[in-house]
Amino acid sequence: MKIKVISIEGTKDSDVELSDKIFSLKPNKTIIQSMIYWQQNHQKPRTAKTKQRGEIKGSTAKIYAQKGTGGARHSSRKAPIFVGGGVAHGPKGAVYKVKKINKKVRKLGLFHILSEKNKNKSLFVVNDFKNEIKKTKIFYQFLEKNKLENSLLITDKDSKPKIFKSTRNIPNLKVIDQEGANVYDILKYKNIIFTTTSIKVFQERVSKWKFII
Repeated sequence: MKIKVISIEGTKDSDVELSDKIFSLKPNKTIIQSMIYWQQNHQKPRTAKTKQRGEIKGSTAKIYAQKGTGGARHSSRKAPIFVGGGVAHGPKGAVYKVKKINKKVRKLGLFHILSEKNKNKSLFVVNDFKNEIKKTKIFYQFLEKNKLENSLLITDKDSKPKIFKSTRNIPNLKVIDQEGANVYDILKYKNIIFTTTSIKVFQERVSKWKFII
């Protein structure tokens, strides 16, 4: 299938070829949802850490006799029931269970969300930025004219430096490299914008993944 290429300079539109195996799948919401949960799970910081009884420094001597005291049996003051002792079942820092997803499903999730955007006519391609755009106003007017506010801009390596200054203060706009395309960001923003080179490089890169050949 083909999609029209828009231009910030207002030049004549052209077309770029899109792979049906990437952009024309029937979106599977279960796969997309699984990918969102997986990414969110990895984004959560796990910094809280408590010491268990085996990590507390102190004497290991028995605190009092086993029998004859009339109280419960105890060994060390490192036990969780004592002040200064370890914490039972507390957070363990970076050691936690991470939901695992097969690599094939992760890659498919990216294709399904791109197909969803294409289906909803929220996928756009813009010509490579050949000249540096120094003013934010110029780039914002381009977005406003084409109704592309709230967009994720996926660029090639040459275009990114030329638009960096003009895009950093625009709200609801994120700029990433094509290698960093991910399900969470694509779903978060209403519109997805590729540059001509980035979409060609992206398709060439993912076409090497065995399961779609």
